[in-house]
Amino acid sequence: MSNIKNTRRSILSFGELLLRMCPDGDGQWLTENKLPFFIGGAELNVANALALWDLPIRYFTAVPENELTQQILNSLEAKNIDTSAVYKHGNRIGLYYLTRGKDVKNNAIVYDRAGSAFADLKPGTVNWDAVLEGVSWFHFSAICPALSQQAADVCLEVLQAASRKQITISVDLNYRPKLWQYGKKPAEIMPQLVQYADIIMGNVWAEETMLGIEVTPEMHESGQQSVYLKESLYSSERIMDEYPRCRAVANTFRFDAGKGIEYYTALYTGNRFYHSATYTTDTVVDKVGSGDCFMAGLIYGFYNKQDPQQLLDFATAAAWGKLSILGDATTQTVDEVYNTMKQ
Repeated sequence: MSNIKNTRRSILSFGELLLRMCPDGDGQWLTENKLPFFIGGAELNVANALALWDLPIRYFTAVPENELTQQILNSLEAKNIDTSAVYKHGNRIGLYYLTRGKDVKNNAIVYDRAGSAFADLKPGTVNWDAVLEGVSWFHFSAICPALSQQAADVCLEVLQAASRKQITISVDLNYRPKLWQYGKKPAEIMPQLVQYADIIMGNVWAEETMLGIEVTPEMHESGQQSVYLKESLYSSERIMDEYPRCRAVANTFRFDAGKGIEYYTALYTGNRFYHSATYTTDTVVDKVGSGDCFMAGLIYGFYNKQDPQQLLDFATAAAWGKLSILGDATTQTVDEVYNTMKQ
C-alpha cells in the first residue's frame, strides 16, 4: 500500500476507555458480593494487541484526573501502551455491564456512559496537531460517533487533522444499536467520517446499516459461505467506488451455531479478493474483543507491509484465538498466533 508512510512512527488508537462489569448469568455475584471487571473499550483492545506484538502504539482517550484513573493508566503503560496523549478532564469513566459469556450485541449489555469524560469532549478542546505528532497511523471505530452528535463532531475534527498530516486512517464499523439514541441513524453520520479512511473493516450487515451499501435480501437465508463471500466482494467494490481514499475493505463472518462458532474473513485490496480458512469450535470463553483482535491483525500486517493473504490469515487467527481468552484484551503473542495458523 503505497500511501502508508513512516512505518516506524506511532500508531494512535482513539476511543473511550471503559470498565466492563461482568456479572454471571445466574446472579451468583449478588450472593458472593463479587463483580468481576475488565478494562475495555474496542480501541483500547486494539492498542493492547499491538503493544503485545511490539508495535509502537499510542492511545488517546479522555479520563478524569484522580487516583483510579492513574492506576489504570499505569497499568496500560506497563503493557507498553503510550498514554502521553490521554486528555484529562471531567468527572467519570464510562462503564458497561455484560453478562458473562454473552455477546455485545445481546440484550445482556447495559451501558452507563452518559456524562463520562470522553462523552463530554467538545470540538475545539484538544490540540490534535500535538496529539498526532509522530503518528503515521490513526485508528478509530464507529462506537465513538454513536454516543452523540458532539462525539461525532469530535471524531470529524480529529480525522480532518489526521488527514491533513497524511496519516493512514483505519476504521472498524462496530455497530452498537443501543448506543445510537440521539436521533441520528448511523448512515447519516458515518459516511462523512469514513471518507477519510484508508482501511475499512466490518461486515456486510454493518456496511449496510452504516454506509447504505445494501445487502442482497435473499442472502440472509442461504447460509452458504460462497454466497456470503460473493456478497463481501460486491460490498467491497461498492465501498471502493464510493470512498476513493479507501485502499482495503475487510469483512468478518462469525456465525453462532448453538454453542459453537464458525468464523472466516475476507479482504479486498489491490483489485484482488482474498479469504481466510474457516475456523469452527464448540467452546467459546469470551466473545468480547475478537473483532478488535482482527482489526489489530490487519493494522499489524499493513504496518509491516505483509502481503494481503498473509496479513488476512494472521488477523483471522488472532481473532479466532481471542475467543478462548477471558477478558477484553488478547494475551496472544505473535508466535502463538502463527501457531494457531498452522493448526
